[in-house]
Amino acid sequence: MIVPDTKNWTWVLERACAECGFDAENTAYPAIPERVLESATRLGSALERDGARVRPDERTWSVLEYGAHVRDVCRIFDTRLALMLAGDGVEAPRFENWDQDATAVADRYGEQDPAVVARELTAAADRVAAAFASVPSDRLDLRGARSDGSLFTVTSLGRYFLHDLVHHVHDVRG
Repeated sequence: MIVPDTKNWTWVLERACAECGFDAENTAYPAIPERVLESATRLGSALERDGARVRPDERTWSVLEYGAHVRDVCRIFDTRLALMLAGDGVEAPRFENWDQDATAVADRYGEQDPAVVARELTAAADRVAAAFASVPSDRLDLRGARSDGSLFTVTSLGRYFLHDLVHHVHDVRG
């Protein structure tokens, strides 16, 4: 059994996720925007649940916390995609490090209003989906690099990003 490095989720680009079933290799780039919007809709619906603020256990985020996280993921990846597209195609721009756990604490994800998070998630997903949809096919191989050195093309970044959304829909049973 191969145990994935959970600090570096790039393994999901190489094989299907055992938890959520997302298969990056068999996800066509043109499908990314629609699947982003679908995932955001499902998370938005989950945020309407009565218990959206309640953690199922100490170690698992509530639906609200997942919703706020995915909203921020959409914003981060919109910025990362823009960096890649603004690059010269020779040198891969470096993405600023983002500590998602520190952000969750600092921004008090669990104390936010689920209805507001749902609206913000929809807006962020609409924006990033449109950004991925607007990339010309001759720019899909532009590269970018995470702070840990992991390299992405526009295509692999989109698939990696989509996995995060699909996985969290799975997490909340959305």
